[in-house]
Amino acid sequence: MTAQAPTAPDAPVGRLVPVTVHFDDLDALGMLHNARYPLMVERAWTELWAGHGVRFDGDWETAGDACNAVRELRIGYEAPVTRPGTYAVHLWLERLGTTGLTYGFRFCSADGAQTYARGTRVLVRLDPGTLRPAPWSEAFRAAGRRLLRSAD
Repeated sequence: MTAQAPTAPDAPVGRLVPVTVHFDDLDALGMLHNARYPLMVERAWTELWAGHGVRFDGDWETAGDACNAVRELRIGYEAPVTRPGTYAVHLWLERLGTTGLTYGFRFCSADGAQTYARGTRVLVRLDPGTLRPAPWSEAFRAAGRRLLRSAD
């Protein structure tokens, strides 16, 4: 059985975060290298949460909700990106649990009309001392609920 990446939410949910593809992000065939997609998604995710005050400044003990780890990443590639320029990452939450979350993403054109890749990523909030799962803060959960895709 093959897992399918989620479709983009029908209703406007989540955020479209601009990202830039540079010439040196392209591979020898002139396409965005497959390893660059997750990197750009990570940068967009980091920018989105920095806007909510969640950031890592070098100290895990004070990182709060930024102290998290990737448990799973799934990505499917739909069309090649063949030019440098401005694109976007569409981000939304599929699930927001007590200690973990699943977010959906699309790597897309700047206006969101063309999808190049899509997938999901599972994060787990960690206690910095034990590296065991820890609950998200209420402020994080409140911001996350605004990104949450409604149950179909």
